[in-house]
Amino acid sequence: MNRAGEAGGEWELSQKLFKGVESFSHLREEDIQIGVTPKEEVYREDKVVLYHFKPKVEHSLNIPILIVYALVNRPYIVDLQENRSFVANLLNLGIDVYLIDWGYPSRADRWLTLDDYINGYINNCVDVVRDRHNLDRINLLGICQGGTFSLCYSSLYPEKVKNLIVMVTPVDFHIKEGLLNVWGGCTLRSQAQDIDLMVDALGNIPGDFLNLEFLMLKPFQLGVEKYINLLDSIDREDKLIDFVRMEKWIFDSPDQAGEAYRQFMKDFYQGNKLIEGMLEIGNKRVDLGNIRIPVLNIYAEQDHLVPPASSLALEKYIASVDYTVHSFPVGHIGMYVSGKVQQNLPPTIVEWLKLKAD
Repeated sequence: MNRAGEAGGEWELSQKLFKGVESFSHLREEDIQIGVTPKEEVYREDKVVLYHFKPKVEHSLNIPILIVYALVNRPYIVDLQENRSFVANLLNLGIDVYLIDWGYPSRADRWLTLDDYINGYINNCVDVVRDRHNLDRINLLGICQGGTFSLCYSSLYPEKVKNLIVMVTPVDFHIKEGLLNVWGGCTLRSQAQDIDLMVDALGNIPGDFLNLEFLMLKPFQLGVEKYINLLDSIDREDKLIDFVRMEKWIFDSPDQAGEAYRQFMKDFYQGNKLIEGMLEIGNKRVDLGNIRIPVLNIYAEQDHLVPPASSLALEKYIASVDYTVHSFPVGHIGMYVSGKVQQNLPPTIVEWLKLKAD
């Protein structure tokens, strides 16, 4: 490139930067709305809130879906913005949607266990939905760690779940292709991390610690490259707002209740007890063989947090003869925010549920 070309490129970049800085200076909190789909609180227990999203069209199915998200990060990723909302797309297809919001654990929640989350909060929320609709069983949709919780719940309470959908859900925690699995202890087990020391010293595990852990799995892409790529669209206010909205979600990381974190890391990541048949939740053994209901397993082909092999292992351990797998060519977060996925994922779920309707 000659000097004139270089000067022109530098001028264009400087103009982009100037416009981007100007847009940044005008951004207000209300410009970065998240979770905009109208909803109402229908149940509250401690920090946990059960939301019901207001229907947009006449329901095409009589059985509602209860979404169970992970404890890490906030569940509004499934309702990120008006034109990128997994929840809104389900509503537009006539699905009645409920969502559990775990809130922000404080020091008062230090002693919460997986028993509290699964046999307590999830079970109570399921009962609320069942009572509101006069149903014996409802549809459960678990995402990431929430999918693992949903598997446990469906094993313990098969009489309350009609159909189970799990999305980007870890099942085999000893798949070595997953850096998170290796970090958690799939190779060195308890020698990988001293979980007891962490919890005993810190109480609750800080959300910032977990956030740094996830960023370090792909330090260049998540810590440098995305900011470089921002320069390509920094002069477009709509793209800038989208970027800030995602950053807001990424860094909105709740602390983790200490005892629940201890059990999840030791029993799942280090012990792999879910598939070993050794997992106990509240003195009840979790047997995936108890799951005989229809199951839809959705995974991301480029997932660096939950390797596809970890999700696909589910088929080996459940007893359901009605088992369906569907994948999308995206990463873990792309499953929620990719425009192309959102065109196809909600219809895939709805069509599957219609096939299971009585």
